[in-house]
Parts: sequence; structure tokens; C-alpha cells
Amino acid sequence: MTLLFSSEQYRATAEAYIRGIERRIEAGLNSKVGSVASLFVSRWDTAVAGKVPPELANRLGIAIARRTYQEYVKLLGSSRWQRAFNEGAIPQRLLFASTGTKDPKASDTLYVESLATPLTVNTMPEATLQAVADHGKVDALPAKDMNDSARTLDDFVKAGVNLSALGVQLQEEGATSFVKSWNDLLNVISSKTASLQQAA
Repeated sequence: MTLLFSSEQYRATAEAYIRGIERRIEAGLNSKVGSVASLFVSRWDTAVAGKVPPELANRLGIAIARRTYQEYVKLLGSSRWQRAFNEGAIPQRLLFASTGTKDPKASDTLYVESLATPLTVNTMPEATLQAVADHGKVDALPAKDMNDSARTLDDFVKAGVNLSALGVQLQEEGATSFVKSWNDLLNVISSKTASLQQAA
């Protein structure tokens, strides 16, 4: 499940996943279904760059991701999930996507280091991967460091950021971009197919 930008969107995805697992269990089907819920991080900071006080720069994406992680851990500890787990289900893992740093003034390993925590996946561009291998510090964060998002998010609200509206906007923009990329790919395939047919 991809193109998630907020804890609300994540909860909807996680609810759909566990509901599907429960239905498979009820039907006597295999409950082991691998899945990730892909949360995009850095685009939050790009969206508010220059619109919030300097001390808030490059902090929104991490705060959103950490709040979502809290929801993730809460779900994994729920009695509902434990029942599914006892039937052989495997967790849908939270995946942090778009973790390459866009701001040249910020650390090139900012998002990776800030979100290094157990039971998650992190996808990153090659340049970020190389930076992490070279000088990144990715020891697993203590739980308390993943629970500090509320105050930061309050600071953004006070700065005039409508978090709910921005989350929806980012998802819509992401979907539009994905659709364009898909259509571009189909056009390239169609063009190449036509060229090969003519050559034949």
C-alpha cells in the first residue's frame, strides 16, 4: 500500500489489511500475506519550505512519520492483531519512503537516522544509501525518541499549517504524478512496439 502521507491514511490502510486477513482466516485461507504500508516523508518538508519559521525546517516529515509509527506500534499491540497473529498472520510493516534529503543545508542522512527503528522498512535513493554507508549513524532509536512528535506538530499548527489538508493535498499530488509516470511508460511501450512492428 503506497502513497500514504499521514497517520490517518496509514490507519485506513492498516484497517483494510487486517480486515482482509480476518476474512481469510474466517474462510479457512492462508493468513500469511506479506504487505507494507508506505509512508512518504520528505515531501512534507518540501511542501512547507520557506513557509514556516527557520527552526521548524526539515522537522515536519519526521514528526508525521513518528506519529504514524506510534499508530503502528499501537496496532501491533492490540488484541485484534494478536488474534490474527495467533492464526499465523504476519504484520504489515510500516515503510518509510522518500527519505532522501531535499534540503542541501540539512544532513544527507537526516531522515534515515531519525527514523531508524525496529519492525520498519526504509527505502532510499542510491545517494542516500551511499551516504548512510559512509557516515550514517543508524542505531535503533529508543522508543521515547519516536514518541516526541506531538509538540513538534503543535508548533506547525501554530505556524499556520493545516496538517490534515496538507496530507490530502500531498496524496492527491502524488497520485497525479504516479498516473503521469504510468501513462508515460505506456506511451513509450506503445511507441516502441509500433517501431518494432514496422521494422518487421
